[in-house]
Amino acid sequence: MQNISPVDVASYGEQITQATAKPLRSFLTYVRKQSSGSIALAPHLRAKKPSAKTVVVWQGNQTQVALTAEGHAKLDEELANLKHQRAQLIEDIQKAAADKDFRENAPLAAAREQKAHVEGRIKEIESTLNKAKIIGDDRDTTTAEVGDTVVLRDLSLDKDFTYTLVDPREANPVKGRLSVASPLGKAISGKQVGQTLEVAAPAGTFTCRIENIVALSSRKNHM
Repeated sequence: MQNISPVDVASYGEQITQATAKPLRSFLTYVRKQSSGSIALAPHLRAKKPSAKTVVVWQGNQTQVALTAEGHAKLDEELANLKHQRAQLIEDIQKAAADKDFRENAPLAAAREQKAHVEGRIKEIESTLNKAKIIGDDRDTTTAEVGDTVVLRDLSLDKDFTYTLVDPREANPVKGRLSVASPLGKAISGKQVGQTLEVAAPAGTFTCRIENIVALSSRKNHM
């Protein structure tokens, strides 16, 4: 928990639903009470309420998706697993449908609901991969862009944090994979080393400074 900053928590809140945020907020409050001197993180976790208008705008802007090679591979793997799950669910549905009493056929209803969820995710991933462009080395690296790793100093905590800027589909703030659509990701994108940023988060404004930008090509050379 010591390596998680308020900005991490605020960014993570952008990725989750209200229902998911509630128990996590309670956990963060518990951790705060058990660890004297630790940072209060719970107030920074505020999930956004999605709106129909937001969804429509986002879908309309999906002309191309910039993914890291790692993110593309993970989506490929997830797609293969989901297609395997779908085949198994179809078999489960056929078995459950053999019971002619559909009124109280809970296994059939559960299998159909799960299959609908899996089908939706398969379509989402296939759409993403069809529009995906794997980030390469042939670009300007003087400013922070998708695929770059950025060392950021939180001036209020006097502490450094490292993030890799990624497409929202790859985002995982806890692992340092920051969505370029999050408030912090938007603030970092297009900026250079030495620039100071003010990031608006649910619990207030954070002041940060970009200490270093490591381009994707540079990371490859050190692997």
